[in-house]
Amino acid sequence: MAQSPSDAASGAKSHHDILRRMSLSSPGLQRKSSLVDVDPRAANPTLGLSGGVISATFCIPHSLQLRSGADWGTGARRGTSALFDSFKHLSSDKTPWNHTLVGWTGEINVPDDLTPPDTPPATTTASRIPPLNKSSAPIPVDAFTKPAEQPQSEGLWVSKSDQSRLEWQLAHDKECRTIPVWLSDDTEGDAEGPICLRDQSRWRRYAEHELYTLFHYKQHEPTNGRAERASWADYYRMNQKFANRILEVYKPGDIVMIHDYHLLLLPSMLRLRIPHMYIAFFLHIPFPSSEFLRCLPRRKDVLEGVLGSNLIGFQAHGYSRHFVSCCTRILGFHSDITGVDAYGARVTVGVFPIGIDAAGVAKLAFDNPIINDQVKALRRLYEGKKIIVGRDRLDSVRGVAQKLMAFERFLEKYPEMREKVVLLQVTSPTSIEEEKGDSNNKIANKVSELVAKINGLYGSLGFSPVQHYPQYLSQDEYFALLRAGDTGLITSVRDGMNTTSLEYVVCQRDDHGPLILSEFSGTAGSLKDAIHINPWDLTGVADAINYALTMSEDKKSAMHQSLYHHVTTRTVQAWSNGFLKRLLSVLNSHNPTIATPLLDKVALLTQYRAANKRLFMFDYDGTLTPIVKDPAAALPSDRLIRTLKALAADPRNAIWIISGRDQEFLQHQLGHIPEIGFSAEHGSFMRHPGSKEWENLAEKFDMSWQKEVFDCFQKYTEMTPGSFIERKRCALTWHYRPSDPELGAHMARECQKELENTVGKKWDVEVMTGKANLEVRPTFINKGEIVKRLVAAYGHDIGQPPEFALCLGDDFTDEDMFRALNASSLNPNHVFTVTVGASSKMTLAHWHLLEPADVISSVALLNGGDGNVADLGPLAIVEGRIPEELPGGVIPDEMPGGKL
Repeated sequence: MAQSPSDAASGAKSHHDILRRMSLSSPGLQRKSSLVDVDPRAANPTLGLSGGVISATFCIPHSLQLRSGADWGTGARRGTSALFDSFKHLSSDKTPWNHTLVGWTGEINVPDDLTPPDTPPATTTASRIPPLNKSSAPIPVDAFTKPAEQPQSEGLWVSKSDQSRLEWQLAHDKECRTIPVWLSDDTEGDAEGPICLRDQSRWRRYAEHELYTLFHYKQHEPTNGRAERASWADYYRMNQKFANRILEVYKPGDIVMIHDYHLLLLPSMLRLRIPHMYIAFFLHIPFPSSEFLRCLPRRKDVLEGVLGSNLIGFQAHGYSRHFVSCCTRILGFHSDITGVDAYGARVTVGVFPIGIDAAGVAKLAFDNPIINDQVKALRRLYEGKKIIVGRDRLDSVRGVAQKLMAFERFLEKYPEMREKVVLLQVTSPTSIEEEKGDSNNKIANKVSELVAKINGLYGSLGFSPVQHYPQYLSQDEYFALLRAGDTGLITSVRDGMNTTSLEYVVCQRDDHGPLILSEFSGTAGSLKDAIHINPWDLTGVADAINYALTMSEDKKSAMHQSLYHHVTTRTVQAWSNGFLKRLLSVLNSHNPTIATPLLDKVALLTQYRAANKRLFMFDYDGTLTPIVKDPAAALPSDRLIRTLKALAADPRNAIWIISGRDQEFLQHQLGHIPEIGFSAEHGSFMRHPGSKEWENLAEKFDMSWQKEVFDCFQKYTEMTPGSFIERKRCALTWHYRPSDPELGAHMARECQKELENTVGKKWDVEVMTGKANLEVRPTFINKGEIVKRLVAAYGHDIGQPPEFALCLGDDFTDEDMFRALNASSLNPNHVFTVTVGASSKMTLAHWHLLEPADVISSVALLNGGDGNVADLGPLAIVEGRIPEELPGGVIPDEMPGGKL
């Protein structure tokens, strides 16, 4: 008896035998094949596994219908069948895992009420359901009167008892224990009462309008961004609600598997709450190159969100390469083809092409007599003709128009085939929110025009070479179509995973029909023996069609044998098991150090609003402004100044800039904001808010050491072209950023050794390495001492310490501030120490931000310094809804003309 799918395939004599062996394989024997399969807890004792797996997917596998006061109506949700099959597998007794699925309910429908009982609804089905093509919309009787507009729904109210009833139904689902996520504004109902579901599709709007399109290499025209910011806030809140729901059922040692582009922020949100959580993420659609991802305004948030995972999986090698490249080019993280180094932790990246439930598909396709009859009927209908089958969603990435144009080219180039070939093309309505918004039905109209053109040119009264069916197919009709085909034709212009190609291979087990597959499909890399085509090369596709239709039986059989072996061994069950095993391998091999998490802006804003006394401490270079080659060019932006002014206007806020800069620079650049206090030269000088006098904290210290240090710096300046010396009141700094990077770093190491062996031993000074500089200063002067003074001073005013303290810095001199705050008597929940930058350095800070722009947006979030900068996502979570007025003022809905 076969012990694995591979064994089943290698020992089988025919396709039937492969599936028979797979179906007869004993789960007990399979699970005994290795210790990992029997009990992952025993195989991985150091991980402390609980045996539980929580899968998070955007929508649950059921479409729901509310029947108030009665059991909910449930039906199968269309699409992502392979993913849903993987959930069934993990929930079955064929795996050792205790599986739970967490997902959104999806848009909830309500049955039509018939009042009185035997009277049909007042509105017809045609008026309630929008037509697939506007050309088929009903025409009003009075041609001069517009049809009545349907009133906007005020929302669907779901009582607490109905919520509980659905949760009980889903928790007792025989195929997969499911926990629903309820998505609504927090202000619409309360935790113990009914909730109101308004504009339910808005929760998918950002993912499907912004992410899906860009990930498939489509760009929108630019707008003022207001709608995008509102949909981003919903996207952020949706991910947060998923995190909250998962944490309700999470147990230490559980594995969390997150699926697809709707939940890109979820890994980091979970990592914020439970740093040791085991998290895997899998993207089922393509991942774009950095040139395209740069067009996404929220590109950093998306990348940092998914980098909260331990393992990130993709469908194809090209997608994984694009991802690690984006992490380097956009975030500045070091990466290679195996993963990304992010804030002290290694995030592994891998390629895991998903499969299908091959045995299940074969059973459905061949064990149903109804399908057998339908196959015979199709072949009788097109007797004497070769059947090319195509089944696609009617959206722009499926390449239906390219397929029709290539078929037209085929008929033109091969006239002898015109009466011998028929293309059966089925197009189902798209499920993507963005494509539904195609108000002019451009894609549908284009397809209809092409079908009419081809049938007009090459058809006759008794025969049309293209049979186009714009409709959903039942499962029986779908499998009958795949079985009846002589060739499968898939021309996706960009596709993550195309399960139709895999199902076609299974359905052709007896007839061996060739598969023509776009090289832009995610399955192309797995199905090596398919006929690969470029859908943009119409002549090439036409030649491939002719090649497939005229192929010898021996060639077809050999090609199909290889494809069939792949599809029936690389199943969705094998994919689930392999992905989990890879995660366990990653967890076992990595150093268990915890990465510094991304700043929790929700916690930051919540504590800020609760505090009556707040203390802000900012470094300058690399924190409020980017690092530049010429230090004199690091000037504060208008946006930064507006944000600081708005923050300083609140009397409850005490703001300090604690920098290595000298007094003159700080006074000149930010001294016009009187409410800000300054500490210059790493704590040597202080200027209190409202004062113009500087206090010299090092005036009693002997500065004779400076001449010896200056002479040493001068020697290395002469040996390092481009370097220069900056003389401060209490410190000397040697800058080598303008120099050759390798030469500058080498000379800095030599200079540091010399100073530590001379001046460092004779004087009470320290030699510090900065970002492309060396600085010598008195030992007792550092930023940490300033922080101690400030905490003591602001705690002494009223007798209570600050209830909110935010400290941000980017290099090792700022670690003194973090160390002082961590050791202070302040409540740790009130203190936010944040390191800024893309380095994977170890830090004493508890949080991180990527760059100065993120610092400004985080501060703007607190007090509304700039409405164009503040992140609406955290604000919407704290307030429970999208605020009507954005921080910093309201932005007009549209710029003149509607576009920028």
